Amino acid sequence: MTPPTAQAGLDAVILDYNGVIGLQPTTGQWLRLARTALWSEDDLPAFQHAFWSARSAYDAGQLSDLAYWATVLGHHPGARRLRELRDADTDMWTSTDDRVVEVLHQAHESGLPLVLLSNAPRHFSDVLDRHPWRRLMTHAFYSARLQVYKPDPAAYQHAMNATGAAPHRVLFVDDRSDNCHAARRLGLRTLHYTGRPTDLAAALQSPN
Repeated sequence: MTPPTAQAGLDAVILDYNGVIGLQPTTGQWLRLARTALWSEDDLPAFQHAFWSARSAYDAGQLSDLAYWATVLGHHPGARRLRELRDADTDMWTSTDDRVVEVLHQAHESGLPLVLLSNAPRHFSDVLDRHPWRRLMTHAFYSARLQVYKPDPAAYQHAMNATGAAPHRVLFVDDRSDNCHAARRLGLRTLHYTGRPTDLAAALQSPN
């Protein structure tokens, strides 16, 4: 890939984590989490529905680990199982796409500022901050710490302020179309990322 440059008409890039840098969980990882929750593996869709039903509030820091998992399960999981659930949940989201990380390394080396904006619970945020690729980011903003999550405009504003750039000189990258729509309404350029690192590399090189 041709290294992206800071002369691509961009002053900064704001990136989502999951679905862009981070890989989506496999079915095996979901099944492991369901087993940890003592949920029937034959009813994985119901488990995933319960998992997501309270996730926005958890990501926004409105629910503790205990409150979230008690909501998902419908009962208190106990201290030991709570730790196991949190660890299995966290492990499920930590695999990264090396191809994307390489594109970001090239962007970082060119001097293009990179800012992370992720919907993530507090414990997971702490884990991400310890990963080597995190050093590529000039700033990292997590919904649980901000107490607000995408697509709320306030979440984007934190990242935009950190860039110090005009919105039309900033590219926002996310795998969710609703998050991209919200970013465009704020004047940001957007890339709806669909799993092709070459698309990201091309967007960073675009002179438009």
